[in-house]
This record gives sequence, C-alpha cells and structure tokens, in this order.
Amino acid sequence: MKKFLSLHGKTLTLVGVLIPLLGLFLYVVLRSGPLASVPVTVVSVESRSITPALFGIGTVEARYAHKIGPTAAGRLKRVEVQPGELVKAGQLLGEMDQVDLDDKIGAQDAAFKRGEASMLAVEAQIQDLTVRKSFAETQAKRYEQLFTSRSVSEEGVGLKRQELQVAQSALVAARANLEASRQEIARLRAEREALVRQRANLRLVSPVDGLVTRRDADPGSTVIAGQTVVEVVEPGSIWISVRFDQQRAAGLQPALPAQIVLRSQPGGALAGRVARIEPHADAVTEEVLAKIEFKQRPAMLPSIGELAEVTVALAAQKAMPVVPTASIQRVDGHIGVWLIDAKRLRFVAVKPGATDLDGNVQILSGLSAGDQVVVYSQKALNANSRISIVDRIVGKSS
Repeated sequence: MKKFLSLHGKTLTLVGVLIPLLGLFLYVVLRSGPLASVPVTVVSVESRSITPALFGIGTVEARYAHKIGPTAAGRLKRVEVQPGELVKAGQLLGEMDQVDLDDKIGAQDAAFKRGEASMLAVEAQIQDLTVRKSFAETQAKRYEQLFTSRSVSEEGVGLKRQELQVAQSALVAARANLEASRQEIARLRAEREALVRQRANLRLVSPVDGLVTRRDADPGSTVIAGQTVVEVVEPGSIWISVRFDQQRAAGLQPALPAQIVLRSQPGGALAGRVARIEPHADAVTEEVLAKIEFKQRPAMLPSIGELAEVTVALAAQKAMPVVPTASIQRVDGHIGVWLIDAKRLRFVAVKPGATDLDGNVQILSGLSAGDQVVVYSQKALNANSRISIVDRIVGKSS
C-alpha cells in the first residue's frame, strides 16, 4: 500500500510539472513559432481623386550653345577669354595666326590692278578698231560706187571688202578680249574677297551676348577647320534635360508646371514648365526624354552638366479606389494586394493606375471603396497566414 501511494504521488508530481511545460510550449509556438500570427498594418480603400506627379533626375543644358572655331586649319595666335566670363555680341574671343594671308591679298590686289589696266588697253583697242571698221566701211562703199562708173577695177573693190572684213574680225576679237578681261577681274575680285573673309574668320568673335563655358585650345596649338576653340552659351536658353519612366509618363505634355531643385542651390525649388517632349525615347532604359525650362532665369546661373531634381505635376485624376503604393505586391507573377476578407487573407489581382508622390496609387480594377488591404507585414504572407492587426510595425512607416 505504501509503495502504491509513493508511485501515485510521483506520477502526480510529474504531471504537475509537464502540464505547465506543455502550456509554455504551446504559448511559444502560438506567439513566435510557425503557427504564430503575423503582425500587419491595414488600410481601408478610399475612393478619391489624386494629383499624380512625375519625378526625375536631369542635367542642366543650354538650348543654344555656340561652338566658335576657325574655318581653316591653322595655329592659334591668342585667346582673350576664360571659362565663366560674360561676353558681348561682337566681342573678340581669340585670333588665329594670319601666316601669309596679307601677302596673298596684296598679290591679289596687284593682279586686280593689272587686270584693270589690261581691260583699259582692250577698251582703247576697241575704240581704235571701231574707227578702223567705220573707215573700212566708208571705203568699201565708195569703191563700190566707183566700180559702177568703171572708175576702179573689181580687184580694188574686193581689196576694200577684205579690209572691212579684217576690221570687223579684229573688232569682234577685241570685244571678246574685253569680256575675258572682265571675267578675269571678276575672278580676281572673288578670290580677293574670299581671302578677306578668310582673314576675317581668323578673328574669333562672339555671335551673341553669352557666357563662356569652355576653352578647348591654348595659344600656340594647331587646330583644324571646325574645331571648337571657345564655347559660348546664351544664359536665357538654360534648361533641364530630364528622363521619366515611360510607364508613369502618361499625361506628360508641354506647358505643364514643374518644380526644379538644383544640386548647387538646394535651398528651395525653382518654378519651371515642360518645354517639349523629345520624339525619341530611350529604348534601353525605357525612359521618356523631356526638356524643362525655367519660368525665370536663376539669379546664380547653374553649371552646364549639373544635376537637378525635377517634379512635374500632372492633371488631377477622377475619383477612383486609392491604396498606398506599399500595399501592391507581386505573387506568382501577378500584381495585387492582400485583402482581409472575414478576418482571413485573400490575394486579389489588381490593375494599378496613376500614382502620386505621396505614395498613393489608383486601382483601376480589383478593389472597391471600403475594402481592407494589408499595407505592411512583419514577414511574407500567404493565404494560410494568421494575422494580427497592429498600428505600427517597427522598421516600417505606417
């Protein structure tokens, strides 16, 4: 009897120990094990209008950049300006070495004067031949009249006629020489003007009031025709070349308002507008290229190539179901949200629409106003996940 009571007491003691351990085990499994509920934050779907916007990173460019250089190869004699200087239209920026251009122009002047002298000589010859032709015509007519009265022989008449033909031929040749002299003078004049223009092109002059942004050659260096020596941009033509995601660029059009934040001037945004949409998009990055101009030129002109952040406000959308962008998930290749239906999870495929910069997205199909969807979860969800709704998850913005 004593032995039975002793064994029964040990059994009760063991059961008393195992029951709390089993309870603790079940508690741990249900709170932190695979059967534990997943903390989630939820939001109710609202039907409202949003104002979508595009955000992109761009670079400062100049709509009009004048690349100034020589039209013929040569040696750079001097450069008068440095990058960052403001210049006026017509201001001398630099000059090429003239080498022998002045000598060539002098030779053309001498050839031109020689041609004019030759033309004067030909004109005098024409006057002389005109007189000779007139005299030969008179003599030929007189001899023909004398021949009718048999005062002169037929041979004499023929001789006078031959003299007239010689005078006429000489006059025609002289007139042809005069025309050739005129053409030669025109050629010499054109060649001289070309040399003068070439010499003028050796002077590198600014075509506009602008800012010197580049100086690509120094005095003494040899440059080829068309090579840029100095680049001048018009300050009023500064704009931003920016890229936007093609999928979000629906509604992007010229004249839309924009906000520009320059990296060198982070204090505040500058007002701008969409100047144009480039007809060629980037097929590699799948981006649309746009030009954003300033409504008012910045007080401090930004550097060409400087990065800028651009936000373009699109037209407001009509009221539709709206959810936070963070609630959109991709499961098995489908885009959708985790919908809470009777305290259970159900993945619903949706078709997202326009988004705004506040992190909201319109749902074109798949949801209705009043539906509850999961925004954040502590870990990945599935249809069998147990959830517990909380106000905030550590490490996630609510």
